[in-house]
Amino acid sequence: MTRFTHASIVPFVIDIPGELAAAQETYNGTRGRAFIAALPDLAAGFLDRWRLRIDGPSLHGVSALVLPVVRADGRRAVLKLQLRDEESEGEPVALRIWDGDGAVRLLDHDPDTGTLLLERLDETRMLAALPSTREAVQVIAGLLARLTSVPAPPGLRRLGDIAHAMLEQTPWALTRTHDPEVRRLVADCAAAVREVVHEPGDRLLHWDLHDENVLAADRADWLAIDPKPLAGDPGFELWPALDNRFDADEVVWRFDAMTDVLGLDRERARAWTLGRLLQNALWDAEDGRPTEPRQLEIARRLRPR
Repeated sequence: MTRFTHASIVPFVIDIPGELAAAQETYNGTRGRAFIAALPDLAAGFLDRWRLRIDGPSLHGVSALVLPVVRADGRRAVLKLQLRDEESEGEPVALRIWDGDGAVRLLDHDPDTGTLLLERLDETRMLAALPSTREAVQVIAGLLARLTSVPAPPGLRRLGDIAHAMLEQTPWALTRTHDPEVRRLVADCAAAVREVVHEPGDRLLHWDLHDENVLAADRADWLAIDPKPLAGDPGFELWPALDNRFDADEVVWRFDAMTDVLGLDRERARAWTLGRLLQNALWDAEDGRPTEPRQLEIARRLRPR
């Protein structure tokens, strides 16, 4: 863990976890290194601007530094500092629309840097700690039902565009996939997406709702965090709950439970879920790595018999 000091109105020490710096180096290269180097000044500026004081150790995900803070009026919050990209740019848009209904509430936002001030949830009570994976999946399904109940606003990434791009890239990816069974699975996933690509949906999607992106709160049992929003079909939302805490024997149960709660057509939801495997396989092909066996097993379990 690297520690930086910076003097603002109130001197403070900011901890930048080595894991965050390594992730930025891996995924964003020079741009990621510049983001990490700028974090102390960036944090100091927003502590001053929004009249915040640090109230605990730094937290982080793969792409953001999160500082627990207290506002001038005594309310607790978190300051989220992140590198702007096509995924993070939609986060404040979605959070404003949801306005705390099923998701963390947005308190302030700086559009130039993508910095967010969010209500503070209980980071010590994560849905991933719930012993029952079936109960966790039901929680996720209930949150998704609320989050996807509203139409997406103009300007967000659109599932239709993503799906068309995936289908264009599939022939190239198949040439880089040498395992015959994996090739068949990827081709089957692409065929499923072709069946639904012209009806991509218009709901506001979270895209990454798994049990590590759900925290407890005083005002609600569970709330979603860290959306990567896009506009599309809610069937595209099911994959993370199938992949997280993977259990091959539970794949079909989880899929059926979520489609029941969300009221989804199973065949459309199956096609869009296989689309997530296609998306992951294309990313793996770009990076020159094999698709993980558990992800392939999800596709096997969901393919029509």
